[in-house]
Amino acid sequence: MLDWGGGQMMDWIGHHGDIAQWGLNCDHSGPVSFEGYAPYEPEGGIYDSPKTYKITCKYANGVEMIVADNSQVQSGTKWYGENGEWVWVDRGRYDASTPTLRESKIEAGELRIKSPGHQREFIDCVKNRDTTLTPAEIAHRSASVGHLCQIALMTGRKIKWNPEKEEIIGDSAASALLGRVPRGPWTLC
Repeated sequence: MLDWGGGQMMDWIGHHGDIAQWGLNCDHSGPVSFEGYAPYEPEGGIYDSPKTYKITCKYANGVEMIVADNSQVQSGTKWYGENGEWVWVDRGRYDASTPTLRESKIEAGELRIKSPGHQREFIDCVKNRDTTLTPAEIAHRSASVGHLCQIALMTGRKIKWNPEKEEIIGDSAASALLGRVPRGPWTLC
């Protein structure tokens, strides 16, 4: 239900979208356009968020990220190389197109990310004043991808986005979907 969440896409975008943005070195940015399709339940259906969807998110450098439901793609994050090779990860699992990629080891000086678990990492960072693997700004940028995908689906239009200003470009109706009027008596200060 869109009043309380965003369905499967918004449930998983913070996990898979976060990993994808990190792998693209876009933790503090995001795509510049969103375009896709999703069939919505008929009027009066039990869900108003789509169960089937596919959105193409394009970055300023031309890289495209596909956000799709599990019926269309394998759950997780998959990067494709220039020669058709690929690497796939999904919450503790990984695979690759070739044995060489699957068996490669992280060398000294290369980035290695390993978390002891969200709760443990958070407590450790509070104690030693370190930054978590995914601080609020990065989590916000990952969730924003899902919200903008949802707006593209709801409007049925390509959404152009300025990630620096965090604004939808040239579409006031789509921009209005970035927020909502709070239910009374609630207000924002």
